[in-house]
Amino acid sequence: MNIGKITCWITFLLGLVYLFTTFLGFLSLDLPDEPIGDPYFTMMELLSLMIAPLMAINMVAVHYHASTKYKLHSLFALCSMFIMAGITSSVHFVVLTMNHQLEATTMEDLTLLFSFKWPSVVYLLDILAWDWFFSLSFLFAAPIFNNGTIEKTIRALMLISGILSLIGLVGVIFGDMQIRNIGIIGYAFIAPFVFLLIGINFNNIQTNKKTNVQQHI
Repeated sequence: MNIGKITCWITFLLGLVYLFTTFLGFLSLDLPDEPIGDPYFTMMELLSLMIAPLMAINMVAVHYHASTKYKLHSLFALCSMFIMAGITSSVHFVVLTMNHQLEATTMEDLTLLFSFKWPSVVYLLDILAWDWFFSLSFLFAAPIFNNGTIEKTIRALMLISGILSLIGLVGVIFGDMQIRNIGIIGYAFIAPFVFLLIGINFNNIQTNKKTNVQQHI
């Protein structure tokens, strides 16, 4: 529980850094549909590689916290988050290491494989990771939190985050990445605050347990 509390708070802080970096990256663009360039792009890739495994660890803690009634929900949420972390970590590692090599080549086939410009293979895989598996993880984990004001707030934000992330898939159907940006709101803007609240909830549970132990001594 203590590790889960710490990793949730670290996820929140890194999420804020990611949002700030993304904001600066968008400000640096001449046109809104241009891809974000360095140094912001590299920072975003590195942050993604740190955030994804932390989210997976967070869900381990959520699974541990879940009551017996919701263990199947939490197990599915945990598995989905691990799949998300595996896919997106692979994608961002490949993109990070291939980025400069792509700039030096004119081979269109490589761009379709490794570029973060729509449409490309790595772009689609990242959408699969975040708009599908992340969504499933949050939607299945949401019912676990149903005791008290903080947990009900976590549940509501998890549902909103999961649904918005899922809506991002509509952008793939229509080939419109502006629609897909709705999903980004779900997992990049709302999710960090969800993990902040989960960390606070874990801390409260820990404090209550210590208080109960002291009262029985």
